[in-house]
Amino acid sequence: MMEWMQVISDGAAGCVRIVLCLYLIGALLPARRIEREVCFVGVFGAVIVEIVVVLSEMPLLYHVVLEIAWAVICAVRFLKAELRMSLFIAAFYETVLFLWCFLLQAAAGILAGETVMPEQTGVIAQTAFWLAHLIFIALMAYSLRRDAFVGLQAAALMGFLALMALSQQTGLAIPSDTLDTWLILSVILLMAALVFRLRRQYEVERELVRLKSEQTELLTRDYTELNRVYAANAKLFHDFHNHIGVLRQLIEHQKYSEALSYLNELQAPIREMVVKVWTKDETVDYLINSKMRAALEAGIAFGVQVEFPRGTNIASADMCAILGNLLDNAIEAAGQVAEQERRKISLTIRRINQMLIIKVENSCSGRTVVQDGTLKTTKTDGGLHGWGLRSAQTAAEKYDGMVQTSCENGCFRAVVTLSYQGVAQPGTAYKV
Repeated sequence: MMEWMQVISDGAAGCVRIVLCLYLIGALLPARRIEREVCFVGVFGAVIVEIVVVLSEMPLLYHVVLEIAWAVICAVRFLKAELRMSLFIAAFYETVLFLWCFLLQAAAGILAGETVMPEQTGVIAQTAFWLAHLIFIALMAYSLRRDAFVGLQAAALMGFLALMALSQQTGLAIPSDTLDTWLILSVILLMAALVFRLRRQYEVERELVRLKSEQTELLTRDYTELNRVYAANAKLFHDFHNHIGVLRQLIEHQKYSEALSYLNELQAPIREMVVKVWTKDETVDYLINSKMRAALEAGIAFGVQVEFPRGTNIASADMCAILGNLLDNAIEAAGQVAEQERRKISLTIRRINQMLIIKVENSCSGRTVVQDGTLKTTKTDGGLHGWGLRSAQTAAEKYDGMVQTSCENGCFRAVVTLSYQGVAQPGTAYKV
């Protein structure tokens, strides 16, 4: 009877370990959110692993390896997580957990006055075993809301220190090879945690470099277009007296249709110029007007309300990075709405004391997806589409700002807050 109780206990613990491992992988890696069905599959696999372990009477090491393998298979297959990092996280997590099972089992034996390690099937060992699992459930619940790996790092470090203390006691007889093995594993855990931290820092820096490069490419594109339009306008005004002469001749000869065609031809480059002043920053105004024109050409209603302070420390390049990203995403999402009358975009810029609030709202279809702070594009042509809200976040962080997003009732909303300095005079509100 006790053997079956042990099997049930080990099976339940295995289910807990698998589910916690999948949640941990989902929190640390850019993977899909874990769903209930994935938990069911993980639990089913844990039960199968326990049956195999009982029938084959395999050692603990092989038991742990099977659990790690099943957790990694579920993470890669259902969460679309990276194979190597999933394997690393699962192995690190299982090793730390079983290290604490060993430590608490030894601590329970010392408190109970035992001279040898308690038997695995005994009440003392099972109590310590489940206490370790409950501690890790609480640890994961706490750390998943912050940095999930910090909790594991702390557990590994505390485990190493506890092992050092355990090696100095003489009341409980622990086989030296067992203690040495755990000491070596704990040192490996600490080194692995350091390597993982360095790798994450490298990935963050590489992502920042990539986003900076894409920002530069976007701004270069806009500046090039702006220079082209300005050059066309300069040429138009340079030849203005010649055009007046041609128009005068056409009108004098009553060739009104030809004169009208000639005027339309001259007006074409002027239509591309910035015709509305929003911020009194030529580059930012051009960007807003160009995005408005693109939205209107796509059949999207575009509303703008701007109250922009003068003389701030907010660079034009950063404003263009924020507005360009948000408006590009808004145009893409609103353009996917089937009903023409529901295609809308609203841009609001407001000044509140020393804070600048930028809000972009747009209608969206059910296909709009936000994952890891990034608006996923449905386009497949590559280019600059879908490089996400992280670029806007990078620019906002220069001004102690942030980007917040929400999507409800068919409306996607992105709000950027910036803290600025050096306001010379109150901003002027322009509305359409």
